Amino acid sequence: MKELNDDIAQLLRDQGSVTVSTLDASGSIHSACKGIVDIEKKGRIYLLDLYLRRTFANLKRNPSISITVCDEHRFIGYCLKGKAKIMKSQDVGPHIMKAWEDKISSRISKRIVKNVRGEKGHPLHPEAMLPRPEYMIVMEVHETVDLAPIPIKHRAL
Repeated sequence: MKELNDDIAQLLRDQGSVTVSTLDASGSIHSACKGIVDIEKKGRIYLLDLYLRRTFANLKRNPSISITVCDEHRFIGYCLKGKAKIMKSQDVGPHIMKAWEDKISSRISKRIVKNVRGEKGHPLHPEAMLPRPEYMIVMEVHETVDLAPIPIKHRAL
């Protein structure tokens, strides 16, 4: 497992969701947006997947996974590569389920504030209608790739 540096851990916390890529039965890449539930600096990331469909089937067949996270405004991003385990919700521990509940509450609160400010967004609160997770994706990071182009990185310093 590869330890996450502070920049990567903070970016993951700031974004709240990531693009997760897995391999399907034919070896083609499948990408989907998943919510981040918790991050352990030692290199473990807990992801929310509610619907037991393609990502779930792909990971049962092949545990290879990558996560892409970026912040367009700051022009930074990372691809994290590793292996994933599927864990039943009751096996991940109460602190992880509490983290999921806190994330849902936070998303609803942020949406309400933005709606009050008049910012256009989803008129409902879809997070409130999400089913309780039956399982979590637990990723162990083996490699990190900095996606910022090197010439731009040096100019920013």
